[in-house]
Amino acid sequence: MNAYDHVLIARSKGRNTCIDFIKEIFTDFTEMHGDRRFKDDMAVICGLAYLSDIPCTVIGLEKGKDNNDKQKRNFGSAHPEGYRKALRQMKLAEKFNRPVIMFVDTPGAFCGIEAEQRGQGQAIAENLYEMSAIKTPMLSVLIGEGGSGGALALAVADEVWMLENAVYSVISPEGCASILWKDSSKVKQASENLKLTADDLRSLDVVEKIFKEDETLFKRLHDDMYELVRMNLKLDKDELVAKRYERYRRMGNLND
Repeated sequence: MNAYDHVLIARSKGRNTCIDFIKEIFTDFTEMHGDRRFKDDMAVICGLAYLSDIPCTVIGLEKGKDNNDKQKRNFGSAHPEGYRKALRQMKLAEKFNRPVIMFVDTPGAFCGIEAEQRGQGQAIAENLYEMSAIKTPMLSVLIGEGGSGGALALAVADEVWMLENAVYSVISPEGCASILWKDSSKVKQASENLKLTADDLRSLDVVEKIFKEDETLFKRLHDDMYELVRMNLKLDKDELVAKRYERYRRMGNLND
């Protein structure tokens, strides 16, 4: 299977979305709405739930199921108010010592003029800045597409995990091919060069774990999440943040 095959699977119809992972992994999920500044962005789901006996905050990018749902959720492309809603819930989680678990599945942040007028770039940048120092356990799981800053804004965490057919990249293969070669048909070559597959990113230490997509997926995610969260809740808060900082400082060091 080549890299572009993984891209097609990550985008495929009928693939599990954020809502499915919430239903299968957590109990007593209660959704929270709005950023308290503009409106509620349906592309971002936020809420409170239990991971077994651990209360936590769950945040995810949701593409939607049918055509109406996809349009309502803008196909998983969040506006700035979506990222601000997510950050608001992260700060509340920090206040009440709840771990934050995030699910990423987006082609990228919405790039329409209205999103730019409301500060899309600033909203993403604020998330990156704040998430690097939030004093509560943070985990992000890439479950489908991980498109550029729109994905990264929910992927600054103590650990980042990926499903075997998820992808994570600074740009789409189509966009990369159009920029580099002025030829969108070179998407397969672009996909290989972008190193966007789970195996590529694990080899570069961008992600810590890869999960096989089989009938045991939800149980394995639940069990591994529970183990990581329980361990990180025992850490001193400053130590937790320092380890998160070192995680990102190690990226790009090809001398090891």
